[in-house]
Amino acid sequence: MTDLVKALAEASQLLYREAYYLDAQRWDEWLALFTEECEYWMPAWKGEHELTENPKREVSLIYYSTRAGLEDRVWRIRSGQSIASTPVPRTTHTVNNILVEDVTADSMIALSTWTAHCFFHKTNKSEVFYGDYRHTLCRTDAGWQIARKYVVLKNDYVPTMLDIYNV
Repeated sequence: MTDLVKALAEASQLLYREAYYLDAQRWDEWLALFTEECEYWMPAWKGEHELTENPKREVSLIYYSTRAGLEDRVWRIRSGQSIASTPVPRTTHTVNNILVEDVTADSMIALSTWTAHCFFHKTNKSEVFYGDYRHTLCRTDAGWQIARKYVVLKNDYVPTMLDIYNV
């Protein structure tokens, strides 16, 4: 097996696992996919084809600078203290068109497209969100983990709330 084929298989497995854990609401396993110092960022659109470029100076749809932010978000979801997330919508994520680039022994970038189908209990409606992912993966003692997740939401008109499990 070539290095590129092996990297693609490993990246695909990690991205599929992430989607599965989100859909199953297996929060601890989902969080374990991320490094302690990970960055999770979904920029906002400035215009038709321009995204914000700096999460610390411009608007972002979602931004966490480390896994601690994700852990806090999961705590709020679990505790019921997030009114918007109670009850948590049912979701099905699909990850497609996975490509790997910049592969080294300890890191790689995985590009992909995604779709998330979400059923919101409160409104009895389904919504579909879709876009692109750019995952920076690094090899750790725990195996491959996500060091950075960059999410581009292509349909950014959000008719209801938007959270980590919707993307």
